[in-house]
Amino acid sequence: MLALMMDRPLTLPSILEHAALYHADREVVTRTVEGPIHRYGYADALGRARQMAKALLALGVRPGDRVATLAWSTHRHFELYFAVTGIGAILHTINPRLHDDQIVWVADHAEDSVLLFDITFSEQVARLAPQMTTVKTLVAMTDAAHAPAGVLVYEDLLAAQTPDFAWPDLDEKSASGLCYTSGTTGNPKGVLYGHRSTCLHALALALPDAFDLSARDVVMPCAQMYHANAWCTPYAAPLVGAKLVLPGRALDGPSIAELIAAEEVTFLLGVPTIWVGVADHLDQTGGQLDSVRTIAIGGSAPTAALISRVEQRLGGKVRQIWGMTETSPLGVINTALPTHAGESAEATMQRKLKQGRGLWGAELRIVGEDGAELPRDGKSTGALQVRGPWVSSAYFKQDGAGAFTADGWFDTGDIATIDPEGYLRLTDRAKDVIKSGGEWISTLDLEDAACSHPAVAMAAAVGMPHPKWDERPLLLITLRPGQSVDPEEVKAHVGARVARWWTPDEVRIVEELPLGPTGKVLKRELRDRWITPVPASDS
Repeated sequence: MLALMMDRPLTLPSILEHAALYHADREVVTRTVEGPIHRYGYADALGRARQMAKALLALGVRPGDRVATLAWSTHRHFELYFAVTGIGAILHTINPRLHDDQIVWVADHAEDSVLLFDITFSEQVARLAPQMTTVKTLVAMTDAAHAPAGVLVYEDLLAAQTPDFAWPDLDEKSASGLCYTSGTTGNPKGVLYGHRSTCLHALALALPDAFDLSARDVVMPCAQMYHANAWCTPYAAPLVGAKLVLPGRALDGPSIAELIAAEEVTFLLGVPTIWVGVADHLDQTGGQLDSVRTIAIGGSAPTAALISRVEQRLGGKVRQIWGMTETSPLGVINTALPTHAGESAEATMQRKLKQGRGLWGAELRIVGEDGAELPRDGKSTGALQVRGPWVSSAYFKQDGAGAFTADGWFDTGDIATIDPEGYLRLTDRAKDVIKSGGEWISTLDLEDAACSHPAVAMAAAVGMPHPKWDERPLLLITLRPGQSVDPEEVKAHVGARVARWWTPDEVRIVEELPLGPTGKVLKRELRDRWITPVPASDS
């Protein structure tokens, strides 16, 4: 017997419609790329999103088409989160930190038809757009006074339309967004989000044991809107009517601290390097923030020293989170249980160093080499797998199918334990990728670039601890017989072939690389031999 309940689809435009109706004047504040602070209410945002939806339709965008952005966290990007998805098209947020070749690759792989970009990327777009085989339309996300020549202008397109627009009926299971991973090995892989999955994810984010958001909050995502949908906060904030503060491109310590103070931000989220910069600035100025309630830290694990420093300087409590592009991205969050009320400060810190507990919608398990599930005893270590309504079931165009198990779980590539209280703790990575500033760096790409130098025989890239970026690449190389080379020459050679921020901090020439029985380099042995840990107090 079926229930006698209304069947209303979970679609993303309904979130902004709700915010405009019940929180019309609650602000969306942006530090624009042009310079000034821009602010308007959710009702204004809805009107402009409807206008842009009509403009996109006038440009020929149809349901299922991919519409790309190369943009920071701004009010225009926020409008596109609803305008593109609301007409049944798919918003493809391109990460500008990818290497130029990878930006072109993901645009072609996604078959993007339109590219909207912030003017800070004007030169890059002029250089790369001719290489993109499917992009036919370029739109500068600015006004006519700031737009480069030869492209359409966002504000002109919007002004040509009226806000009287009815969103089409959409299947809640239809695709809404496309984000590519940072390419841990080889080319990035596309994760295709849906209306239903994203709505459920946004609802879960707002729960008290997750981000604990309400209309009384002021939310400032310092994870950019090109990075896993800014951790879904552009949807979760209007869903509850929270004020939303978007930092634009300025993620330096002084700029972030200024916005926090001026807008009385209560909830912050971002990777550890952001908060290092803010804490450094407050140390230098003697400043203190008094509005912050919660700082969610993800992307890479914060040290105990960083947690203590952030809580002291920013005034709120740190909640570590873990997730991936493939999990929309929230998988777990570190929230205290009632039994922790009387725990010591030392016990609290040890708990906070764990990634967190699962919430409804994200099921976790760890499995051994034989595929059997391991006990949640905090000691058994295995491969971390996850499933749920906002977890990817396959990559776009079925790339990388091996990450998905036959019984319906996603294999994260991480190694972890889960304790009896349900807290997840990552212990290692199954793949030897490097995570710097919350972003992955592919060791294979670094090694391939190094080995393209005529003097290099073999190369191995490993992550060495860094007080600001968490990890930075160290490249170890062996030389071909009779060859010699300056390490700085190899460093420059690699830097010319990868994203600039991927460039190794150091290149060392070694006599040999330790090899395992299958001929693979033993990177754990390399780390033990060549890397000296950075003390926590230096974080």
